[in-house]
Amino acid sequence: MKIIQGFGIVMAFYALGEAVAVLFGHFVPGSVVGMVLLFFALCIGWVKAESIRAVASFLTGNMALLFIPTFMGIIDTWGLIRLNWLGWLAVVLLSTVAVMAASGYSVELVEWFSRKRTERNSEGRYAE
Repeated sequence: MKIIQGFGIVMAFYALGEAVAVLFGHFVPGSVVGMVLLFFALCIGWVKAESIRAVASFLTGNMALLFIPTFMGIIDTWGLIRLNWLGWLAVVLLSTVAVMAASGYSVELVEWFSRKRTERNSEGRYAE
């Protein structure tokens, strides 16, 4: 029953993200908006991590299956990609480097905030 409830929570945030994306003209994909909203709901305690842990583990454990439709789309449009493969390769490489850099800087920022919070707690300013 927990898995069904967790899946319902994840799908509700996905649907909410899609609705927000439609309202803002699909500037950002709805699935990304939903993921960000779920992240904030987890941070502020509206959603407990335990309620979606089983679903999250299942989805990340079977992530390779989720890439099959994308791979089939690439095969389906291979004729178009083949015409400008160098441009496609450049976009893939640049976006990969950009994602890696953004991920690295995000981790550093989170660690910095965590260090600052620990320092403040050790000084007795903020008691938890």
